[in-house]
Amino acid sequence: MPDDRRTALVTGASRGIGAAIADSLQSRNWHVLRPARAELDLASADSVRIYCEQLAQQKVDALVNNAGVNHLASLAEISECHWDEMLRVNLTSTRMLMQAVAPGMASRGWGRIVNISSIFSLVTRSRRAAYSATKAALNALTRAAAVELGPRGILVNALCPGYVETDMTKKNNTPAELAVIAGSIPLGRLALPSEIVSVAAFLCSDEVSYLTGQTIVVDGGFTCQ
Repeated sequence: MPDDRRTALVTGASRGIGAAIADSLQSRNWHVLRPARAELDLASADSVRIYCEQLAQQKVDALVNNAGVNHLASLAEISECHWDEMLRVNLTSTRMLMQAVAPGMASRGWGRIVNISSIFSLVTRSRRAAYSATKAALNALTRAAAVELGPRGILVNALCPGYVETDMTKKNNTPAELAVIAGSIPLGRLALPSEIVSVAAFLCSDEVSYLTGQTIVVDGGFTCQ
């Protein structure tokens, strides 16, 4: 018996926001593809190319580009290795996956692409130059893709979380720094992954029908200040 459920591809779904998004979509009766790094290494051009070739045989209705990397370094300290890796993981591989799934979505006249960006695409702080650059470029890619793919029934949006209780946030900030950050957010705390998930799931659904090309910030009011 054919499986008529919609299929979502979620990158970086082994933990944090990605895992929460994948679980949420699965609970909504989506079939969810969660490629492990052994299947899809976003830092490897060859790995992404091979995976994209395989996607030609797979129906993908929604793509959530969640995986990302953030090597903290000042502008003077950024290494070519880390710069190139962040460009490939945060931007180039995302573009390749979008190119791979868009034709199938267009043939069905329905598709959703959600690019997980960051508030650091809009504001920044020290040691985030490379991360901010890649995420700002991701927002621009989102807008351009929305213009090109909208006539074919594909909605493309970027979701910019603020500070979220994830392993990456804890890795990049000390407990003392996290306490200061929480105090600087109007809602007085970091977001839970589930609070980002609810917006991502909405952007993948039939409920959204006239929203595309947007950069949606979910940050507890942090960037309002």
